Amino acid sequence: MLSVKELSFTIIVGLIMILGLGSGVARADRLKDVMKIAGVRDNQLIGYGIVVGLNGTGDGTGGRDITSQSIRNMLSRLGVTLPQKLNIKPDNTAAVMIHATLPAFSKVGKTIDVTVSSMGDAKSLRGGTLLMTPLKGADNQVYAVAQGNVIVSGFGAQGSDGSSITENIPSAGRIPNGAIVEQVIDTPFGSRKDIVLNLNQPDFTTSKRLADVINKSIGPGTAYSIDSGSVSVSAPMDPSQRVAFISMLENLTMTPAEGVARIIVNSRTGTVVIGKYVHVLPAAVSHGSLTVTITEEPTISQPAPLSGGNTVVVPRSNLAVEEKADPMFVFNPGVSLDEIVQAVNEVGASPSDLVAILEALKAVGALRAELVVI
Repeated sequence: MLSVKELSFTIIVGLIMILGLGSGVARADRLKDVMKIAGVRDNQLIGYGIVVGLNGTGDGTGGRDITSQSIRNMLSRLGVTLPQKLNIKPDNTAAVMIHATLPAFSKVGKTIDVTVSSMGDAKSLRGGTLLMTPLKGADNQVYAVAQGNVIVSGFGAQGSDGSSITENIPSAGRIPNGAIVEQVIDTPFGSRKDIVLNLNQPDFTTSKRLADVINKSIGPGTAYSIDSGSVSVSAPMDPSQRVAFISMLENLTMTPAEGVARIIVNSRTGTVVIGKYVHVLPAAVSHGSLTVTITEEPTISQPAPLSGGNTVVVPRSNLAVEEKADPMFVFNPGVSLDEIVQAVNEVGASPSDLVAILEALKAVGALRAELVVI
């Protein structure tokens, strides 16, 4: 069980006191920090290839067939025909999957980083070289080609007696600037009369404030809220003017609306984060714990003289029950966040006990907040 000090720290560390609790000063954010432009997005790419030049750490029994077939296909495209009966041992080769992210507005010739991961039973990709591999998008079109030396941060070692040690993940690595963009992905950025701004955290109040800030800075009627997550803005069609217009929008400032009252509970780590506007209606809570202790004290039983009996060990169990006498505490109307934390700490509740208390308060309708368990 956590101490009172540890529990208090666990709760308060995520309180976003952070949220200006008690400061009374509203924080203005740049528009570029609270929204994204519709259509301006990254795209994921994926490809299949082979890594060669490994020092005997390539695909073994598990991935031998697919890797051998990949080698045959590659050599066939290069004009080399191998006899069907030839047994290829790909100990120095590994079949891999390659994935990368193609940023928005990437141009032909731009280089991007790629990640290489073994899909067979290769022990390590350290020292390997990825051969030319096309990277495709969701539409099955090739947008980049990857090739280069794989950089692996992990390593592994194995002794002759079967003992082994592994640090990080040696079967995956990266190739910085390992892919060259071969095709441009069109975006609707310059094809529409208006620009749609999508909020990172949808909220009706924030959406209205965003439209109001733009209308006040640029002119009435320039922007209007579509819904809680999007705002439409009229923009010039000329590309150079549109870029300057977006630059001006990004640097405007506004005060986003504060989030709903919410409590986040991480069931794995026991971390509890309580939002600023959480409050509790009048309620009484009793917190206690029951401890049952069982100890075994075997005793020796001697037979009566001349009875012909045998000495035996007789088990004896001692049972003790202790109930912790924690007092009942009361939440008054309009109780603040500080009072909630203080009341829970006074009874020395562990994170699991705190979750039980919060769930009980939610069940009786006294907790005015959304309780989210992750």
